[in-house]
Amino acid sequence: MHPLLQTRRHFFQKSATGIGIAALSSLLEAEDQKEVHPRLPGLPHFAAKAKNVILLFQHGAPSQLDLFDWKPGLQSRRGENLPDTIRRGQRLTGMSAFQETFPTAPTVFKFAQHGQSRAWFSELVPYMAKQADELCFIKSLNTEAINHDPAVTFCQTGFQLAGRPSFGAWVAYGLGSENQNLPAYVVMVSQGSGNTQALADRAFGSGFLPTKYSGVKFRGGADPVLFLSDPEGYSRDARRRYLDDLAKLNQIQLENYQDPEIATRISQYEMAFRMQSSVPELSDLSKEPESTFELYGPDARKPGSYASNCILARRLVERGVRFVQLFHRGWDQHSNLPKEIQGQCKQTDQPSAALVEDLKQRGLLKDTVVIWMGEFGRTVYSQGTLTETNYGRDHHPRCFTAWVAGGGFKGGTSYGETDDFSYNITENPVDVHDLHATLLHSLGVDHSKLTFKFQGRHYRLTDVKGHVVKPLLT
Repeated sequence: MHPLLQTRRHFFQKSATGIGIAALSSLLEAEDQKEVHPRLPGLPHFAAKAKNVILLFQHGAPSQLDLFDWKPGLQSRRGENLPDTIRRGQRLTGMSAFQETFPTAPTVFKFAQHGQSRAWFSELVPYMAKQADELCFIKSLNTEAINHDPAVTFCQTGFQLAGRPSFGAWVAYGLGSENQNLPAYVVMVSQGSGNTQALADRAFGSGFLPTKYSGVKFRGGADPVLFLSDPEGYSRDARRRYLDDLAKLNQIQLENYQDPEIATRISQYEMAFRMQSSVPELSDLSKEPESTFELYGPDARKPGSYASNCILARRLVERGVRFVQLFHRGWDQHSNLPKEIQGQCKQTDQPSAALVEDLKQRGLLKDTVVIWMGEFGRTVYSQGTLTETNYGRDHHPRCFTAWVAGGGFKGGTSYGETDDFSYNITENPVDVHDLHATLLHSLGVDHSKLTFKFQGRHYRLTDVKGHVVKPLLT
């Protein structure tokens, strides 16, 4: 804007924000010094047990009854109508609300105890069972949402409605990254064999935080990040000169308007330039030993597979990336569950266990929190027809199971209990806000103090709730 054409609003805006300009100048100087992802002043709030997070999100909601929450008493109740004393008038989804009966559907899969902890595992997850003494089970998770999109949004952001920052964005905002050549928050998505639900990019967005804290999505293949490679015939030196000139133009806009998103734009262009070297090296698995691919299973060499993404997750935390999230789609099993869940477990069991083992072998597990969870659980009653070998399960927010490994969590333990139908929590409930608070605590962050002022209010990931579940931690 020409100086003679300044409006009254622009005049007062520039006069009142001189300190802000100085702060932004300091930010840009930090960019030049490669401090692309600085942590907030004063963080961590106390000594951290973990430095990094890997969230293995099983999108669509795995059935706790068929994987981890063994209920032997159900075997004699097959086909019986679920007692009203268990349902307690709780709301149902529109898919089963009009069922006349709710036949109890015990799992058709065998369970056994494993490890010194004697934890129960389904035959569907034999590789996870080998890690029994590394896993901290939470069997009393519960959520407010009953349908996929709000439930995923709630698990990711602590709120059912879209617009809040994701968990990874909050961590990136508070703690930054130890690698200035890669994003602080990376997301990868793999496609499972079962029914899939829509997955919006806002699930790993930054909400009202600056957009540089959004998750950067990596794809499978030779070009993991869209538009990162230089066009044919365009040299790296030419790209460098172009970005330098563009930064000068953006700097002029920043000085005129003081919009922090312009500063974000400058830093993200610089990050993209650095990623041109760091991402190809990261995604090149050719130097991994054969033992790595044997550990992660038959899909490990297939770009974009869950197994390949697990290897990349390990490589990312090795390089100091703060938060890595894997979404694996296909867990929405309203019908034909026995067949579909076998396909999902075949794709995810070995790689999930391998990631824990790989991190442990490399001495990284003590500094990395690995979380395996979905957005809610599954009902004990069959949705639709129940037979001896087939059933489906509807959404169930009242209780579900997750496991956590590493990063100061107590391996070989189980917390919380459900009733004989895995329908209601009978001991030590843990809601999503509690889980977020506890995970932040392992990173040295007091969840009540990690805030961002937006529209006159100081927001936080745990909203106005959440407490640290100390029995989960060492």
